Amino acid sequence: MTNGFLECLKKEIHNYTSISSLVYTPINPSYQSVLDFSIRNKRFISDSTPKPLMIITPEYDYQIAPIIYFAKHNQLQIRTRSGGHDFEGRSYVSEVPFVIIDLLNFSEITVDAEQKTAWLGAGATIGMLYYNIKVKSPRLAFPGGFFPTVGVGGHFSGGGWGVLLRKYGLAADHVIDARIVDVNGRILDRNSMGEDLFWAIRGGGGASFGVILAWKVRLVEVPETVTVFTIYRDLDQNATQLVHRWQYVAPNCDEDLFLRIVSRRNISGDGRMTIRAAFNSVFLGGIDRLLAVMEEKFPELGLVRDDCIEMSWIQSILYNVGLPIDSLEPLLDRFQHDVGYYKGKSDYVRNRFP
Repeated sequence: MTNGFLECLKKEIHNYTSISSLVYTPINPSYQSVLDFSIRNKRFISDSTPKPLMIITPEYDYQIAPIIYFAKHNQLQIRTRSGGHDFEGRSYVSEVPFVIIDLLNFSEITVDAEQKTAWLGAGATIGMLYYNIKVKSPRLAFPGGFFPTVGVGGHFSGGGWGVLLRKYGLAADHVIDARIVDVNGRILDRNSMGEDLFWAIRGGGGASFGVILAWKVRLVEVPETVTVFTIYRDLDQNATQLVHRWQYVAPNCDEDLFLRIVSRRNISGDGRMTIRAAFNSVFLGGIDRLLAVMEEKFPELGLVRDDCIEMSWIQSILYNVGLPIDSLEPLLDRFQHDVGYYKGKSDYVRNRFP
């Protein structure tokens, strides 16, 4: 099956050396490392996990249509991967014979600060997008996720929430065009794909409908100065009551205030196991206005000036993932070296927890 697939590609592309340099099969020494690159959930690196017959890393648009065509001809399923982490294995696991199209090479980003838009390849990360926006303008941003290593392909096509959610909504709300290769190998944009398909790929999972090559997004304005804080409260510091109160405050506050809670187990000073709640915030404005908002809406937290740090929006991205804020270069790194295997999932609740 694999040989037949490669032979088809060889005949179509007329340059087997070019194609073979982009294809990784199980006999290739780099196959396993390429496959494992985006796996964060350790259950998917077991020997029992189904593996792709090959991983293909195309460099140009025209190389993708033949892959789709000959995968159909050889009854192979396609999984599409866009260069970020995937906890659920949707982009690299299948129960039937399959190949992976890895869009790692589709990562070019072009920012138009005057029009407040950007085109970016589906293999880019949101960190790369943030970096390129900052190079063009300190007053523009994009309402994407926290972690710079998140791939835009899965992020945009799944909705995509982040620190600007309350003011600007989801990342998918700001997608204004896209380029996709459909099942027949046609490259379509918003006009040619139609509004129904364009709607579906912004939340319905883009890989369900084709191979998305690139996204065009609308950028948003942010102030030159934002304010961040992180306040920790253990159970013996009224954490339970504060978390309960937060549920009434967070959805109804000033839209410039993003205030989340991260709860983890913790060892207290006397060696007891406890729960620690971290109240983490990014506020689109300065300290004085933030203190006024918090005093009115959430005085129970006890926020004071010394808890707050003013910085730029791009620095707040680094701050929230624990990176030094004096260098933007880590935003370009596809891999967080201090993060091991783990499973994460975000969801929404409609009713407050008692």
